[in-house]
Amino acid sequence: MKKLVLLSGGANEALAWRIGSVMGVEPSERTLEDFPDHELHVELHVDVGGCDVYIVQPTTPPVGSHLMELMLLADGCTRAGAARITGIIPYFGYARQDRRVRSGEPVAARLLADMMSTRLNQVVMLDLHNPAVEGFFSIPVEHLSGVPLLAEAIRPALTGNNLLVAPDLGAVKLAHRYADVLDLPVAYIHKERLSGVKVTTRRVIGQVKGKAPVVVDDMVSTGGTIRSALETLLDLGCLPDLTVVATHGLLVGDALAHLASMPIRKILVTDSVPPPPGHKQPLHVASIAALLAETIKRLHEPYR
Repeated sequence: MKKLVLLSGGANEALAWRIGSVMGVEPSERTLEDFPDHELHVELHVDVGGCDVYIVQPTTPPVGSHLMELMLLADGCTRAGAARITGIIPYFGYARQDRRVRSGEPVAARLLADMMSTRLNQVVMLDLHNPAVEGFFSIPVEHLSGVPLLAEAIRPALTGNNLLVAPDLGAVKLAHRYADVLDLPVAYIHKERLSGVKVTTRRVIGQVKGKAPVVVDDMVSTGGTIRSALETLLDLGCLPDLTVVATHGLLVGDALAHLASMPIRKILVTDSVPPPPGHKQPLHVASIAALLAETIKRLHEPYR
């Protein structure tokens, strides 16, 4: 029987401890240091020889540092003789850079997949921005979904006059997955991105007037896409009773401030990334710890 070892990088230690609490396994001790020249130093304080190791490390901002922590932890486990190393990466940074738009651009998602595949034996991810990114990996990918968890968390707040809205074409399939669970109609918005933070709406498909919209997406980053969608919906006669649901609440920069002026009743996200410090209503966080703990138990079962 191979021992299960749970490790955490510095990206979301709280999630690692929640997973451990569900499983009855404490994350093992390790050292993570950032030297004055910004080189990282990682050291394991547990014998992982012959063990089945699970490293919890979403590649959240700053993506470069957290990616390097993950790779160093995995390399340390490899050199210490771990039997198998699984990356628990609920949020995968660079997933949006999955294709080249112009000559000379890299395919960053493929590059990261190649890097991870050199030190990890498998990865666990949650609601990839583009599910096709799974094909970039040369190792097994366990692709989980937060939709069932989030749909049930939002169900008590539904009024019977709700409408699911995909804020762009990329979220249409996601909206239909919510619709399958919640039995609600779906509308979607055709957007045009002008910059990293500026978005404009071209048209809306679906009857939205008089409805209380629930806007669903895989992530909220700067809040630009969501704000543009909400402004459009209000202009078209939606009720000023807005809900936003997303798996990954990055909420970088002034995202919450950008959304604060909107009549939003609830923003619901998971803890795949740490919520902004000192956040207030209407932000609510549903934990994926039990989902990840169950997945780890299932993956470890053949090694027991």
